[in-house]
Amino acid sequence: MNINIWLNKKLPVVADKLEVLSVNNISSENTIGFAGKESVYKIIRELQGALFPGAYDEQPFDKSRLNIIIGNLLREAAIDLSSLLEKTFEYYCMKGLCEKCDCREKAGDITIELLDNLPLIRSELQEDITAAYNGDPAAKLEEEIILSYPSIEALSVYRIAHFLFEKEVPVIPRIMSEYAHNKTGIDIHPGAKIGSSFFIDHGTGTVIGETCTIGNNVKLYQGVTLGAKSFPLDAMGHPIKNIKRHPDIEDNVIIYSGTTILGGDTRIGHDSVIGGNVWLTHSVPPYTTVYSTQMAPLLKPKRRVKVSA
Repeated sequence: MNINIWLNKKLPVVADKLEVLSVNNISSENTIGFAGKESVYKIIRELQGALFPGAYDEQPFDKSRLNIIIGNLLREAAIDLSSLLEKTFEYYCMKGLCEKCDCREKAGDITIELLDNLPLIRSELQEDITAAYNGDPAAKLEEEIILSYPSIEALSVYRIAHFLFEKEVPVIPRIMSEYAHNKTGIDIHPGAKIGSSFFIDHGTGTVIGETCTIGNNVKLYQGVTLGAKSFPLDAMGHPIKNIKRHPDIEDNVIIYSGTTILGGDTRIGHDSVIGGNVWLTHSVPPYTTVYSTQMAPLLKPKRRVKVSA
């Protein structure tokens, strides 16, 4: 079929079908784009630009204009975030998923509180940057960490998303965390509670679950999973929500690559070291070193084949 004929005759049919399939997710024109991904991504870029001026710019900027640049980014973020929060709260109120409120006022209050707390978030991120610098011999400058380390990229998004999650903002914190997950390979649920001076070396494949708590001065390597055991189900066979499912990691713990630690009743005591490729579903006391119990690799010499001349 000619593409032009299809566009005129068949495309409207496909559009109608997609509209019908979407109606349960977007129930009125007023909710379209209530938390569209790109609008959330734009806010992340604005806030990261204010937290790390120049790190996310395509061109060098004049340092004498630094205050103006940060102010403009904050102004854009305030307008964009308050509008997005208002639409999100309106959608949830309409669905009966929250108490009726003044959505505009609530959105404004949370936006202001987040922006007021950005200096504190920046200070927390500086401690994360210092932890990365001290924890990685390959790091030559802190600027190198800001510009190139996935851990800081993921944590800058996490600390913003976690603030909004604590304010019971729906949807948006999860979109933020998935933005960071997509960019870095590090999956941190915004509900997790993470202390200061946190570093994930390399980072790819790291997963930190919603009810996980992590103390201060903790270091993870790539491929670490802090996850849940099998989910308890309710009478209808659905997973029971709002229960503790993920482990607690105390201060000064190092967890090496490929390790999986599961369960809401699992606690890793402070100043412990968990070796690579360990599977843990029970607690360990402080000052413990845990190694994998797998057999050592078997080495076989390669047989030499004599080749005749």
